[in-house]
Amino acid sequence: MQTVDAAGLGIGDDHPPRIMGVLNVSEDSPYDPSVYDDPGEAAAYVDDELIGEGADIVDVGLESANKRFEVLSAEGELERLDTAIETIESVSGDAVFSIETRYASVAEAALDRGFDMVNDICGFADPRMPDVCREYDVAVAKMASPADLERPGAIEAIDWEQRRSAEWAASADYVDRLYEALKQNGMTDKTIVDPAFGGWSEAKTIEDDQQTFHRLREFRGFGQPMLVSINRKNFLGDVAGRGTDERLPVSLAATSMAVERGAHVIRTHDVQETVDAAAIGHEFGRSSSRQWGSDVSAEQLDVRTAGDVARHLDRIGAPEPDPDALVTRTIELSGVSAATAELVADVAESAGVSFVAGTESSLLVGSDRALRSVVERLSETTDSATANEPETGRESVTSALRTVLE
Repeated sequence: MQTVDAAGLGIGDDHPPRIMGVLNVSEDSPYDPSVYDDPGEAAAYVDDELIGEGADIVDVGLESANKRFEVLSAEGELERLDTAIETIESVSGDAVFSIETRYASVAEAALDRGFDMVNDICGFADPRMPDVCREYDVAVAKMASPADLERPGAIEAIDWEQRRSAEWAASADYVDRLYEALKQNGMTDKTIVDPAFGGWSEAKTIEDDQQTFHRLREFRGFGQPMLVSINRKNFLGDVAGRGTDERLPVSLAATSMAVERGAHVIRTHDVQETVDAAAIGHEFGRSSSRQWGSDVSAEQLDVRTAGDVARHLDRIGAPEPDPDALVTRTIELSGVSAATAELVADVAESAGVSFVAGTESSLLVGSDRALRSVVERLSETTDSATANEPETGRESVTSALRTVLE
C-alpha cells in the first residue's frame, strides 16, 4: 500500500485515519452549516468547528456538485477563489488545505496561492490535472467519474462496450464499472482513490452505494490510499429509515466500518464525532503487517473475498488464475448424522478441503473453488447410508453448502 505525503501529512496504512472537514464558499451547497461567503466568518468556522474539532484536512468547495445545479465554469470557480484564499490566509489553526475542483486551471491557481492538495470530483476528466498535480508534487483525491467535466460520478455515461468490450459490459456490475472508471487517465504517485458515494446522477441507486460499501476492500486493490465521503448519505439513511438530520449515528457506525475496510481519509461535516468513530475503527479493525529488508518487503494484504484477490491480481499484472482458488473459507456444519459426516469427510479430502470433526459440529476449511468442488461431488454421490435421512443427509448438506457459497 502506497503512503501519500500531503504537505507533510502521512496518509496510508502506516498512519491513523485522517479526517477531512468541509467548507463551501458556494451559496448553492446543499448542506447549510458548512456554507460561508464571508472570509472572516469562514475562517472562524474552520478554526472552531473543523480544525478545532480534529480535522486534519480542510476541503474547500467553490461550487455545489449537486446534480440539480448547473455546472460552474472554470472562470466562475476562479472568481470565487479569492474568497477561499482570503479564508485560508485568515485561519490560525494548522491543517492541510484541499481545493475541490474539476479543472486543472483552477487547481493550478489554488496551488500557486497556498492550497496544499487537490480533490478532483471528475476523476482526471481534465487531462491536464495529473500533470498539474505532479508538477506541484501534491496529493490528489480522484473520484470515479466519466471523462466528462459536466457529469461527475455518472459512470453510467461511459460507453463500456467501446471502453472494454461488449462481453465485459454485459457481465460487469456497478462496482466493476466504478473500479474501472477509477483507472481512467491513470494515477499519480500521490493519488488517493474515491469510490464516489452519493447521488451523483439520476441513474445511480441507493443499492449501488450499498454494494460499493459491501465491497469497499476491493478498492485497496489499487495499492493507493482511499477516501470515502459517506457522511449522512442516503444509502445509510435507507437502512435505518432516517432523514438527513437524524443520520449522524448511522454515519458514525459506517465510518468505523469504512476504516476497518481500508479507508484512510473520511470526508465529513461532523468532524468531532467522526474523529472518535474513525479512531475506534482504526484501533479495533484490520491490522496490517509489513516488513522491510534491505531489498525485499513483505506485506500481509487485507483480503476476504475472491473479488478482493482479483483486484490485487490485476494490480500486480498477474496471469489469470482463478481468484476462487486463492481465498480460504471456514464453514461450520451442524445437525449432520455420523454417516453423513463420514461421507462429507471423504469427499472433502478428495477435493483438497480440510474436514475437522468436533463433538457437536464439524468444520470445512478450504478455498472457494475446492469447497464448490465438494458441493459438486456430493451432488453426484449416491450413498445408501444416507439415502433415508432427508433432513440430515447428503442432499441437505449439499443444499446448505451451495447456499453459503453463493
